[in-house]
Amino acid sequence: MHQIEAHKVWKSIAAGLCGNAAHSTVMFLKRWMQWLPTFHPYRDLQHGLSDWLGGAVHPTVPWAMSFVNGTFVLGILFRSTYHLLPGHNAIVKGFVFGIIGWIAMGLLYFPILGRGPFAARLELGVLPAAFSLAMVLAYSMFMGIAFSLLHSEPGRLWSTNG
Repeated sequence: MHQIEAHKVWKSIAAGLCGNAAHSTVMFLKRWMQWLPTFHPYRDLQHGLSDWLGGAVHPTVPWAMSFVNGTFVLGILFRSTYHLLPGHNAIVKGFVFGIIGWIAMGLLYFPILGRGPFAARLELGVLPAAFSLAMVLAYSMFMGIAFSLLHSEPGRLWSTNG
């Protein structure tokens, strides 16, 4: 890999790490404030993995999967799609990226875990979907901000000019 390209990849990974920090903060607040005490996305993933693998899965596995996915996979995917995302600044692009991720999570992740679209089977109304949206947008918008700052685009952070 070319040195400049590798440098951009590491910056994208760092931006994903910043997004993960925001995501982790929201999840910490959920637990600390006891918001939606019956909504446990990581525990649901742990149980789903246990079922699929036919054995117990340690509770750190879903967290580690989320960390790796958010830091590496989504950080690099955001960089790869940045120029395709609508919007003229990092915050809007992060917002759009988050909305796309939230829709995918609501229509794929929750149904795969048996929770129905947007976790509707939990019978908590729109609260799991709303919390998931807040969680994903915290991740994606902070990642967008970090991406812009790390890629020397501080003027593009808030700017709406072409």
